[in-house]
Amino acid sequence: MESQLDPMKDDLPLMANTNYMLVRHYVLDLDVDFKSKVIEGIIVLFFETGSQYPKTSSSGKECCQSQSDKTCKVKACEPCYMPMTTVSACSPKPKYNDFAVCGKGEEDTSDKNGNHSNEAQASGISSSKDICEIQNHGNKDFLLVLDCCDLSVLKVEEVDVAAVSGIEKFTRSAKLTDVSKELENLRNQIVHELVTLPADRWMEQLYYFTRCSQAPGCGELLFTTGTWSLEIRKAGVQAPTDFPHAIRIWYKTKPEGRSITWTTDQSGRPCVYTMGSPINNRALFPCQEPPVALSTWQASIRTAADFVVLMSGENSAEPVQLQEGILSWYYYVTMPMPASTFTIAVGCWQEVKQQGFPAAIQTNTKFSLPSSQADFRWHEEICGHVEYPCRFQDPAARLQAVIPYRVFTPRCLMECCEEHLLQLIPQCLSAAYTTLGTHPFSRLDVLIVPSNFSSLGMASPHIIFLSQSVLSGGSQLCGTRLCHEIAHAWFGLAIGARDWTEEWLSEGFATFLEDIFWARAQQLSHDEVKGQQELKALLRWHRLRDEVQNSEEELQVLR
Repeated sequence: MESQLDPMKDDLPLMANTNYMLVRHYVLDLDVDFKSKVIEGIIVLFFETGSQYPKTSSSGKECCQSQSDKTCKVKACEPCYMPMTTVSACSPKPKYNDFAVCGKGEEDTSDKNGNHSNEAQASGISSSKDICEIQNHGNKDFLLVLDCCDLSVLKVEEVDVAAVSGIEKFTRSAKLTDVSKELENLRNQIVHELVTLPADRWMEQLYYFTRCSQAPGCGELLFTTGTWSLEIRKAGVQAPTDFPHAIRIWYKTKPEGRSITWTTDQSGRPCVYTMGSPINNRALFPCQEPPVALSTWQASIRTAADFVVLMSGENSAEPVQLQEGILSWYYYVTMPMPASTFTIAVGCWQEVKQQGFPAAIQTNTKFSLPSSQADFRWHEEICGHVEYPCRFQDPAARLQAVIPYRVFTPRCLMECCEEHLLQLIPQCLSAAYTTLGTHPFSRLDVLIVPSNFSSLGMASPHIIFLSQSVLSGGSQLCGTRLCHEIAHAWFGLAIGARDWTEEWLSEGFATFLEDIFWARAQQLSHDEVKGQQELKALLRWHRLRDEVQNSEEELQVLR
């Protein structure tokens, strides 16, 4: 068994071997079932070979060394599980109604931890202990490791992206040298061409990601699940360059999974939302958790027609009815982000709209700055990040002081939100724009989350969670907290720390900027601003001093 972690002393283990293979795009196709408190479905991952893997792998000794391989030396490894179904050369992607056969219809052979166990069918590969020992003694098989926890993985297979109609356009530059591996290399070359398309072809890229995610399978892969990881390998594959760059995983979450919270809202209606911070999103889908693993994603979420699906996507999704009583919601993101920023909230949310609100405020407020500021903000810039449709390079986005926004809440809090929150959002967004310039994200949803939410707020791309507690604190508490979360769009999301130990940086900037944003939103005089800052600095100092004096040393370590 893997060693148990003490949350007071041990850091969250990052198992993914991202220096060998990086996920560049996720396609999620999921069903939300409130009766069983389970999210189940399929995820397709598109990879690109990492930059730090060994250039030669003839011996195979170096190919499997990674961040996660250290665990092989210290833990007793668990059984290696073969998928239950017979390996087929080409198996189509299950349709919506077919998934119950693949998931719930199978005989449940999972162990007490929910890991898929099929030892009798694992012919030739008896356990991951063998894998670990072979890795350390020169086995040539490459092992892909993903961060995974509290998930039941049912099946893993390679995706035949070469079978997609029209995909030939991505094979023109393929350089194939080994005839025996021609088809495998062709598939990986297609994925490489797809994930490296120029930013101005992002719509075409999303289209082919969708098509490829629906392509037939071309062989099941061996996998094993541990407490914190999912390990996948293909027999005979020696290096990450030869490992399948598009894989499909069938899985389902567990009701006790620590990445999502099943609860009821303030109106007594069932809901579920992600709380990524305790263990990030590894209990929502298999992924690469390190902050340096940046990827895009698209997701189709199906649920009962009474529910609204909100996500951290760029688009404001409109539901599509698939069948009576079932709606599908589709979101996507074209800005590469860490997997921990993926956010979902499904509930009977009601949108809050204030009658007679100025149309320009609710949509795309634009104005010109004085020339002194215009020279500073509108000069042509060259961003240093990876290529994607960047708003900082978009002249229209540079003039957008208030991005489109919406407010959602349980029905019983609609009047309170209209009174205390709705009118504050454009003021805070405009103040942030005046201070920092172009908004990194194109839209904003604000959701009042259930009362068991453990924080005053949480910022994700395109969506902010707020506690109902801020509503009872009047405009002062509501406004400052809103400003704090808006500041995270720049510090913490658009710009983030390379590892979790430096999260204090984004919190520090957000705390500093919330005062500046809120002062500008209130249009305070210089003396009023100074008085507020001095008072808040004094209160924060006393709170910090009390926490240090009255908490155990282990609780004072920022992780």
